Amino acid sequence: MLRDITLGQYYQADSIIHRLDPRVKLGSTIIFIISLFLFNGAAGYLVAAVFLALVIKLSRVPFRFMIKGMKAILFLLMITVVFNLFLTPGEPLIRVWTLTITKEGVRLAILLAMRLSFLIIGSSVMTLTTTPNQLTDGMEKMLGPLKKIKVPVHEIAMMMSIALRFIPILMEETDKIMKAQLARGADFESGNLIKKAKSLVPLLVPLFISAFRRANDLAMAMEARCYRGGEYRTKMKPLHYGRKDWIAYIMVGSYLIIGILASKFLPIVAGEIIARFWS
Repeated sequence: MLRDITLGQYYQADSIIHRLDPRVKLGSTIIFIISLFLFNGAAGYLVAAVFLALVIKLSRVPFRFMIKGMKAILFLLMITVVFNLFLTPGEPLIRVWTLTITKEGVRLAILLAMRLSFLIIGSSVMTLTTTPNQLTDGMEKMLGPLKKIKVPVHEIAMMMSIALRFIPILMEETDKIMKAQLARGADFESGNLIKKAKSLVPLLVPLFISAFRRANDLAMAMEARCYRGGEYRTKMKPLHYGRKDWIAYIMVGSYLIIGILASKFLPIVAGEIIARFWS
């Protein structure tokens, strides 16, 4: 399960998405996430699915590798679906004991499941096609105007970069500790919920100790190299927008407009067509 987490990993490939400016990918990901909350109907999510499939195809990242990241949130996805199925008031469809599945609950559960899935996959596309250094540079460049009001932009970008770098490292460390504890007779699967929680103590304690040790080693290495943040620092590879970056912005803007129009007007047009057909 731990190896299935793709968020924070980088997949080496030679694609048009990999070569885009990191600011384009950061901005596009934010717009895509916002669009998922703007779309309320099946038409909008269909547009989002087509757009996401096109981006994945252009990124040359295997779809199976990207889907692996969904296994880590499968439990959260199931909880979201179940809660919305049984706790959303509306027109009853099925009654299970004292619980009722409503028509509105089914619709909301499907939309939220799609929204959460698209959000995870869309965020994974950005991290899989952008190195942590590129993300740091892109974020620092985008937040550059905030420096005028004394916001520590470089430090914020550096913290995000370090966090993304540590995700796969901590996952690998967790996997090693878990295998070592299993070899010593630890049991992480059997028992009730309380027993399972207690069994995680031999896993979490060494993991936190290892994480603090790595953080301390990193801080000492930065101090030894006289690291002083972004002041008077220059970039080895300055960021510049190219033709492909502006085309990407136009495509993302077009996607947002088409999705909003489809969400608002396509159900109305479809309803009129169905009404005329039955009349």
